Amino acid sequence: MNKTIVSLCMWASGISGILAQDTSRLITLPDNEEPPVIIENIEDENLFIPESWDMDLDSLMNAWHVQYYVDKNAHPGYRDAVTASDSVYAERLSKLNNIIALPYNDVVRRCINLYVDRRRTIVEYMLGLENFYFPLFEQALDTHRLPLELKYLPVIESALNPTAFSRAGASGLWQFMIGTGKQYGLEVNSLIDERCDPVKSTQAACAYLKDLYGIYGDWSLVLAAYNCGPGNVNKAIRRSGGSTDYWKIYPYLPRETRLYVPLFIAANYVMHYYAHHQLYPVPTVLPMATDTVMVNQAIHFDQIAEVLNMEKDLLRALNPQYKREIIPGNSQPRAIRLPALQAYAFVEKENTIINHRKDELLAGRTENHHPEKIVHKVLKGETIRAISGKYGVSTANIRKWNKLKSNRLATGRRLTIYVDNGGYALTPSPNKTPSPPIASAEKAVKQEVKNPVPDNSTVEYNRYKVKPGDSFYSISKHYPGYSPTDIMKLNNIKSSKLKIGQYIKVPKV
Repeated sequence: MNKTIVSLCMWASGISGILAQDTSRLITLPDNEEPPVIIENIEDENLFIPESWDMDLDSLMNAWHVQYYVDKNAHPGYRDAVTASDSVYAERLSKLNNIIALPYNDVVRRCINLYVDRRRTIVEYMLGLENFYFPLFEQALDTHRLPLELKYLPVIESALNPTAFSRAGASGLWQFMIGTGKQYGLEVNSLIDERCDPVKSTQAACAYLKDLYGIYGDWSLVLAAYNCGPGNVNKAIRRSGGSTDYWKIYPYLPRETRLYVPLFIAANYVMHYYAHHQLYPVPTVLPMATDTVMVNQAIHFDQIAEVLNMEKDLLRALNPQYKREIIPGNSQPRAIRLPALQAYAFVEKENTIINHRKDELLAGRTENHHPEKIVHKVLKGETIRAISGKYGVSTANIRKWNKLKSNRLATGRRLTIYVDNGGYALTPSPNKTPSPPIASAEKAVKQEVKNPVPDNSTVEYNRYKVKPGDSFYSISKHYPGYSPTDIMKLNNIKSSKLKIGQYIKVPKV
């Protein structure tokens, strides 16, 4: 383990001996201006990049609601990375009006450069989502009298992806483990995962952060404990000889936690000074004006989307807590977030929505339901905790059902899992033919003539290499008459995920 020597560059007049130690980072400041805090000689040659930097990166960049504008007038595209000197970084950090201390050192510098260079593309996506999520975070933090800069925690936890799911089983914008989420009032089962609910998970995160601050009274320790748990922080404090200075317990923290506070400091920096590094927000189509309606009956996303003539992908993006596209309002009143205009329309057409395709979409619903048996194939790197979070069951039950003696899982193993889904089948019913959306026959014929469904067996196509920010939605816009679903069918792809560098078929136009 590397030794960590912590020293403060003190800027009081009359301490010229200390100032003379290293003049390369000194900043000339106007009178009466607070100097930046610089912590020297934090040595860590092998910085551990948190999983959140790579977790679900493709799913965020190819999400329906994130569009990459290649038009130079809207978005200039890729620019060379622009970094700055230590003195500039430190001075800029010192000018941020934060309650939480934002000191500067070599580790923070490397984290800032990580944002503005190696991960600059994802930073631009997060900047585009800022206007959608940050007002929600700020309102909750202000209500709980917490520092507003904590709004940057989801930047490093989930890259502002509400459906982010870690290998350890943490989920949502604030990356709650299933046990902690339930402890703070978040419902998790086979139909609902409120860890993915932006509103409820933010309230739970505020309550958790307040509790941690009540324990430590120091925000750097609170951040560390939020990441690795109070037990690991307490252990690091003991190993350091009882110090409660984050930078003194730094080498005793779990390897994946050491970078957490530096990344938080770097997130504060880059979200304020992005323009200085030629970073540009990528526009998002998520509506800024939304409203919530409450329902007390079971409703399927297809019922809402078809009656209100809206994209189902938008429903998913606004309501990521509903895992199976079913709102089980029959068990207790449930909230649905909609664009403002559709919210008004929902109230007017609620009875039509509830009855539309009800027997088909909600078939199999029984009052005296029993748990459904699911067979899950273990993916590479998947943990038992991740699987338990996915299905809303405990790890103990998974071990019991499959007679496992430990939490170790072999890739490819098939696990039997019993899920309480409220009586709705999670596995598709055979021989189901979905009916078309509500529309008159005349309208349907006109639509078919205007946008004929392509016959993929006769379509001539070119090969297309997927670029950063591409999605089936954005690609389909270049091929009139082809929907995102048509492009997926052309490639026999059922998932909406795309990988950068992947080659797909596109129509020859």
